[in-house]
Amino acid sequence: MKIHRPLHAALIIAGAMLVTGAVAAPQDSTTFINPDWANSAWYAGASLGQSRATIDDARIGRSLTANGAALSSMTTDERDRAATLFIGKQLNRYIALEAGVFDLGTFSFAATTSGNGSLRGEAGFRGANVDLVAQYPLSERWSVLGRAGAQYAHTSTHFTGNRLAAVTNPHPSENKLGAKLGLGLEYKFSEALALRGEMSRFRLADAVGNRGDIDMISLGLVYKMGRPAAPIPPPAPVALAAPLPAAVVATPAPAPQPQPVSEKVSFAAEALFDFDQAVVKPEGAAALDALLVRLQGMNTEVMVAVGHTDSVGTAAYNARLSLRRADAVKAYLVTRGLDPARLYTEGKGESQALASNEQPEGRAKNRRVTIEVVGTRTR
Repeated sequence: MKIHRPLHAALIIAGAMLVTGAVAAPQDSTTFINPDWANSAWYAGASLGQSRATIDDARIGRSLTANGAALSSMTTDERDRAATLFIGKQLNRYIALEAGVFDLGTFSFAATTSGNGSLRGEAGFRGANVDLVAQYPLSERWSVLGRAGAQYAHTSTHFTGNRLAAVTNPHPSENKLGAKLGLGLEYKFSEALALRGEMSRFRLADAVGNRGDIDMISLGLVYKMGRPAAPIPPPAPVALAAPLPAAVVATPAPAPQPQPVSEKVSFAAEALFDFDQAVVKPEGAAALDALLVRLQGMNTEVMVAVGHTDSVGTAAYNARLSLRRADAVKAYLVTRGLDPARLYTEGKGESQALASNEQPEGRAKNRRVTIEVVGTRTR
């Protein structure tokens, strides 16, 4: 017997939902616009893989030969397909709490003894688990993950053959609490969809007094739910030209010569972001839209967004926060139609203060994002 039909069907449905959610995601899957949302989202997932157990054939052999019979042969099947379904809550960027159900498959043995004796047994393992999952990001997309938790497994064992006297109960079962450990690697296709490769170990009992480990190697999909939609850019206004009188012949005006131009704008961080966050809030989006209106008629060659912070917190943290905010501004401008190849970001942290950080007013001036635009203007 392989994976049980209810869990197998649920995996197919869950996989279809994950793929549908990924296809329906309203944002460009290559753009990370809401990292702070992803660090607190609920998620669901499913995985398929292979499990492996170790059958205690030495103990089985001693039971079969206890009355003087000789063991003729023994074969074991210690591998099977395995599957998991799970849901989780991202507590922060590094820690998540996860709960799920699992089916580790069925493992069996067949033994024969002298005098045409035979005994066959098989054990299946299913259950539920709760894990604490730790993630360490190697880059924006790659993360190493480890898990530790507890699982409650139901083991169903069945024996058949003409040597059932070697066992005290032909159909024993066991419900047992045990530990679960795991180690894996995750790749994010987007903020919402990720692929996991993982190896897990379950500590289980086989319903006849044995305790051992079952290992599972799996590949699965994880989908984070509730991803905020990117704002839809408003349509550009269309100017209607007044009709010329029939007797007047229009003479085209000479094309204006492009004029080099450079503009630099500074935004207070509080106008664009909430405290200690790097997600552009609605008021900040309106301010950036107003900047884009001012730039109409300009052929943008280069745009540089530079983030700055005050001195509250460590210098390393402030450097990361300033760069995340500059990246968030760039990501928003890309959604409004700007070419990402012409947009650059920098994070200066607290290194370029405009005022003293000793007073609240000075710190407010230092928390800012500056945008410098270089291009040519024809009107």
